[in-house]
Amino acid sequence: MNDMNIVIIGSGMYVCGRGTEGYGTVVPALLQWAKNNTLGQVYVAARSAKGIKMAKAKIKRLSRDMGINTDFTYLCGKKSGKSAYVKALREVPRPACAIVAVPDNLHTEIAGAAVRAGLHTLVVKPLAPTVKEAKALTALQKKHGVYCAVEFHKRLDLANHALRDAIRKRAIGSPLYFAVEYSQRKNIPYRHFKAWVENTNIFQYLGVHYADIVYFSTGATPLRAMAIGQKGWLVSKGINTYDSIEGVIEWKMPSGKKFVSHILTNWVDPESSSAMSDQKIKVIGTEGRFESDQKKRGITIVTDKNGTEEPNPYFCSAYGEKGEVSYIGYGIDSINTFLSDAALIEEGKLNIKYLEKERPTFRQAIVSTAVVEAVNESLRRNSMWVAIRGI
Repeated sequence: MNDMNIVIIGSGMYVCGRGTEGYGTVVPALLQWAKNNTLGQVYVAARSAKGIKMAKAKIKRLSRDMGINTDFTYLCGKKSGKSAYVKALREVPRPACAIVAVPDNLHTEIAGAAVRAGLHTLVVKPLAPTVKEAKALTALQKKHGVYCAVEFHKRLDLANHALRDAIRKRAIGSPLYFAVEYSQRKNIPYRHFKAWVENTNIFQYLGVHYADIVYFSTGATPLRAMAIGQKGWLVSKGINTYDSIEGVIEWKMPSGKKFVSHILTNWVDPESSSAMSDQKIKVIGTEGRFESDQKKRGITIVTDKNGTEEPNPYFCSAYGEKGEVSYIGYGIDSINTFLSDAALIEEGKLNIKYLEKERPTFRQAIVSTAVVEAVNESLRRNSMWVAIRGI
């Protein structure tokens, strides 16, 4: 087949490590893909010249480290920033796909534009803030006959596959409750996302991952949700959003049995925390329990420069000497699985309908979106229970 051309919309931390010493996840995944597959033109569309300048420098260094020579085209937006992605979607030759990594509140507009352009589209989580938007995107995807997915990389974490097997094989009986703790360092909202963080919240940005994992591992339907949020440190810094949110969701299994998930989230962990993300999940069933500490992956590194670090070697890690670096992990696999699926669809070797059961498609993401919307509504209604309907 012809080389697959790719449009990346966004140039932030997840795309190429903006504001960090690293290179993010999207660009390392694309360059890793190029080591084993044909890759056409890559377009990077961003809303500012500063973002483009940073992306160019990062990609140049990373390409050198990985020993890859890939053709990137950079497009910068003007005024509202729309011109860059509109131009990219118009100009990219087919076959092509799009990776959308922009703030939550722009997902519907930009992902929708990519779908209308006839591109297979991958969107970073969450798909959208509301069920109405998620359903509109799903209908649009069906209308244009393209493949669309949400980048829920935690589905590819083997620890979560073990959880799914334990539940589906009834090793722990019927689930009674899930207990999740998930947090990140305070530089995420205060430094990296400061320009748009008031348009989202910690549950919508981070907790949605585990709302999806509950659905992924059980196949259950969310019935209602309530949430309590706390504001303090971020407000003191002039940022009007929650430091932490605790969401309680009631679910119904296909068997009819109900269980509850407690998802506790914050993004004001100290900068001295030994990992960017601190995450744990525990599931109690009628015949056993499953516990997964997804921060402590068995590696501790202590240095004068960085203090104590507990890296996750299974997400997105670089291995090898300069000039021969490879990126490995489920974050890399998540993006490259999408690229592989898109390529096979273009070759006529894969049916989009098959992927509806196997991947985190737009349709599947309606469930996690419904949880996010109900949690947000509960926060607005003084922590009242909010029924979840119309999934």
